[in-house]
Amino acid sequence: MCLTSDYRAMAKGGERQFTGLVDVYRKTFRFDGVAGVHNFLAEVPPLLDQPGAMGLCLGKSAAVQEPAVAEDNSVADGAAAGCGDGPPVKAPRTPKQPKFSFYLPSPLQPSSYKGSPANSSAASTPARGGFKRPFPPPSPAKHIRALLARRHGSVKPNEASIPEGGELDLGLDKSFGYSRHFAAKYDLGREVGRGHFGFTCAAKCKKGELKGEDVAVKVLPKAKVRAYPLSLLSFVLDWIFLFPWLLAFFNRSARMTTAIAIEDVRREVRILSSLAGHINLVQFYDAFEDEENVYVVMELCKGGELLDRILARGGKYSEGDAKVIIHQILSVASFCHLQGVVHRDLKPENFLFMSKDENSALKVIDFGLSDFVKPDDRLNDIVGSAYYVAPEVLHRSYGTEADMWSIGVIAYILLCGSRPFWARTESGIFRAVLKAEPSFDEIPWPTLSAEAKDFVRRLLNKDYRKRMTAAQALCHPWIRGTQEVKINLDMIIYRLMRAYISSSSLRKSALRALAKALTTDQLFYLREQFTLLGPNKSGHISLQNMKTALIKNSSGAMNDSRILDFVNSICNIQYGMIDFEEFSAAAISVYQMEGLETWEEHAQQAYELFDKEGNRPIVIEELASELGLGPSISLHVVLKDWIRHSDGNLSFLGFIKLLHGVSSRAITKV
Repeated sequence: MCLTSDYRAMAKGGERQFTGLVDVYRKTFRFDGVAGVHNFLAEVPPLLDQPGAMGLCLGKSAAVQEPAVAEDNSVADGAAAGCGDGPPVKAPRTPKQPKFSFYLPSPLQPSSYKGSPANSSAASTPARGGFKRPFPPPSPAKHIRALLARRHGSVKPNEASIPEGGELDLGLDKSFGYSRHFAAKYDLGREVGRGHFGFTCAAKCKKGELKGEDVAVKVLPKAKVRAYPLSLLSFVLDWIFLFPWLLAFFNRSARMTTAIAIEDVRREVRILSSLAGHINLVQFYDAFEDEENVYVVMELCKGGELLDRILARGGKYSEGDAKVIIHQILSVASFCHLQGVVHRDLKPENFLFMSKDENSALKVIDFGLSDFVKPDDRLNDIVGSAYYVAPEVLHRSYGTEADMWSIGVIAYILLCGSRPFWARTESGIFRAVLKAEPSFDEIPWPTLSAEAKDFVRRLLNKDYRKRMTAAQALCHPWIRGTQEVKINLDMIIYRLMRAYISSSSLRKSALRALAKALTTDQLFYLREQFTLLGPNKSGHISLQNMKTALIKNSSGAMNDSRILDFVNSICNIQYGMIDFEEFSAAAISVYQMEGLETWEEHAQQAYELFDKEGNRPIVIEELASELGLGPSISLHVVLKDWIRHSDGNLSFLGFIKLLHGVSSRAITKV
């Protein structure tokens, strides 16, 4: 019997069968998007566990109905670094209208965590739960497996049922290997923040190097820890059969809160412990555990959230003050990205000030959703907060560029006091993120500098390839115009260098021509990167210089992100010494250049230079060979437009395509 046959039968039955089930559900329970359907599948066994009702066997009691998740998608970390998870509370149907246009207060109300070892205070930050954990939601596939196993007699009557996550509760080892002497070293104080998976408390160290100091402790109850991720079969069933029906029928927001994964906790601790030393990154001290909780000890930030400062200023910052904030955010983002760490949840709530002082340092917190990523890898799980999520995250293929989009949203909010993409539901927000363009016409944008608008536009480009990196953003004239900035190495340089080295001689000539058309501001970034690579006295670098410079700026996180493996693959290539002129050609991102308003001028100027110095007569067969293309009639039909009929030289169209290093697959789409 096929495991998915019942789902196929449902699909073939069309709207009538599925609508009938949902109509029954609507009469009994409040429908709330995907989360509501999964509650339905888990809590109403009589509706589906009847003969012919898709053959599902659902084991949860109908009395254990999970509450809906709030629409607002931020997670409060309060006055402390990081914050955990409290149980969500049902949201009122009509939330209070916000005071400021960009900030919708969460409909969730503060609630005390039942097992909290700390006393809740009136100052505790209410949970802003919502779009926090990655899709897909818990799959009904395990119920199908359990039913089939019982039908075929492969499950003994006294065997435990398969819980959420696909593992037996009794067999799940929730030991993390951390020290179990938390109570002997720290006195836990009041709760200062609450999130999806626990809560954050202030604490005082009783002994050791931190004796007498106040710290923040993120408490993660083990009761909310489970095995993860779901099986591939569960993923396929959810997305192929369940999700299309839900989206087609209801067009509601996809909101789902799942239990925190064991690996998520371990990864967060690894990231915090390895990313050490940056002034704008919360300092990690230690991790502990006991039978009930995991305790992550960090420095205590007493200055409150960036969000609170924005609200206290009337909803926005002045352009000069916003510049100071964005500079700090970019500084820590460039550090993390160089180490191969993407935060994935950058937002004003996840930046805390060390003190109440106006000039206090800003600290990024809450690495619960962070992950390691290599320059040539892509992540695919949908995580983050809806108002700050990048388009490519919704497309399930992204890297560190997703953080830059979030920083662009923060910059937009700081400068004008409203969000660039807004809707009343998550699905509406996602549509706006994918389709809408941010407005720069309303007040106060006409009064802001052209450089500020250009900075935000280049971060909110929907094509992640055209977005600035954190290091490039630090070199933007708007940021470096009034303050001294420290530039980190940029991993995009390594990726571009690898592509350049493997390019044809004709493409290298085209890139050299483009490099000569760069402006002084554009060359500033390249000079900074070249200097960081440590050129010799004659002004040349080798590929080994690139590896040495990276190791000099590395942290423990690079072992997990495998950045060095990527760099080693470049250094193994035999290549000569590189001067700044060739480096400039190699380190140009053509896609980022295309994102500039002046791109057409740059391209035309570069083509004129190429026509004088590097262009030459070329036949179609040679051009195909230069691009690494095989003989094909269809390719020749396209390539003939890349060559000028007058003299046989490369045309302007061919020059632009050559800059990209076009593959045969891309050419067939032209």
